[in-house]
Amino acid sequence: MSAATRNETRIEALPDLPVIRITREFDAPPARVFQAHVDPDLFAQWVGPRSIDTEITTWDARTGGEWRYTASRDEEGFSMGFWGSFHEVRPDERIVQTFSFDGAPDGVSLETMTFEALDGGRCRIVGTSVVESVELRDRILSSGMDVGVNEGYEKLDELLAAAG
Repeated sequence: MSAATRNETRIEALPDLPVIRITREFDAPPARVFQAHVDPDLFAQWVGPRSIDTEITTWDARTGGEWRYTASRDEEGFSMGFWGSFHEVRPDERIVQTFSFDGAPDGVSLETMTFEALDGGRCRIVGTSVVESVELRDRILSSGMDVGVNEGYEKLDELLAAAG
């Protein structure tokens, strides 16, 4: 682990709603955390679990833009694709996008992420994902997605600390 402070990631299912909320703080200001979410080279360095490599194939991080990337493990031949559209990109404040997985093309979610300035040059992000049903929400939560979220944010901590 890097010298950066370890920040806890909270992954919550909202009771009786098809909603997942992820909250995380970072030891960097909103502008830097936001940049790591919209710059394809930076995004590919931190998203997902440590065992996965990410290749960006389409990335137009602007209101009305689209995105697509593939996550893979070469030694296993494992590969999966993710894609969506950017509905709103408000610099340093908010990203609203759709999120789909090639393995479940009918399972689109609507995701909103906010970037909140905290004292000491820090940032809190809150990501809210709305899916089709509580059952789908529960399948997503039990899929192991927490590993990718937690390890990804640890990698983002390291990236932000290195850029100092």
